[in-house]
Amino acid sequence: MAVFPEPLLITVAPNGAYKQRPDHAALPLTAQELGHTAKLCLDAGAAMMHMHIRDAHGRHSLDVQGYRDAQQAVKAAVGNALIVQVTSEAARVYQAPAQIAMVTALRPEAVSVGLREVDQPEIGEAGLAQFFGWLAKERVMTQVIVYDVADLQRWQALRALGVIPDAPWSLLFVLGRYSVGQTSAPHDLLPFVMAHTGQEPWSMCAFGAGEHACATTAVALGGHARVGFENNLLLNNGQIAPDNAALVRQVADSARVLGRSLATAHQVRAAFQAGVGGP
Repeated sequence: MAVFPEPLLITVAPNGAYKQRPDHAALPLTAQELGHTAKLCLDAGAAMMHMHIRDAHGRHSLDVQGYRDAQQAVKAAVGNALIVQVTSEAARVYQAPAQIAMVTALRPEAVSVGLREVDQPEIGEAGLAQFFGWLAKERVMTQVIVYDVADLQRWQALRALGVIPDAPWSLLFVLGRYSVGQTSAPHDLLPFVMAHTGQEPWSMCAFGAGEHACATTAVALGGHARVGFENNLLLNNGQIAPDNAALVRQVADSARVLGRSLATAHQVRAAFQAGVGGP
């Protein structure tokens, strides 16, 4: 069996912007719950957490102090053994200027940015150049989210135009977001992989019960995987997952079968600092 030289980065997305406690009793919503989840998922094989926070009413929030509190809770639980990637997602609450302002105020170690959310007329290409230039200069590990091939092609065009500077960016391919019933299948990954002509490392996340099959396909194709309650609550056997760590553990098992080792946060940071890849 061929052995992939690059370790697999497993990211856990434990809550997202929309799910609430009735969706799953183990959904982490508070800073303390995120810290507890971080420890479980680290032990299961994750090296990064994709973090959403909520306000006092359980609603999606980009509050800077709220993020700092949650970051501190995760650090108290796992130290530096897990990279915290904050989301800048709009979630029908925020507009691009506020999203960008949060990131620049927080200056997180890692962030995810939906390209179509910040590529707005009020920002323009000059604003994109300024924002992504700042991210590159400040050495923020940035994962650019693309929802379809058109998004990916727009990213490639912005890079070709020089709007986006050279830096160790990475990409997240989202599967199933705009499908009927928000379900995904492994073949949904192929258009992204075929259109990806750059050198950016890529991960995938997938909506619905097909999450694990899609993640395993990404592992086999040399990509990375993001799993968790944000997009899916089910194990591969169709049963409700007891917690986020169970979804992480499934992907770690697939990696072992396919001959890929699991990346640690230290390895991811070292690769990023060397300029050869981000999260």
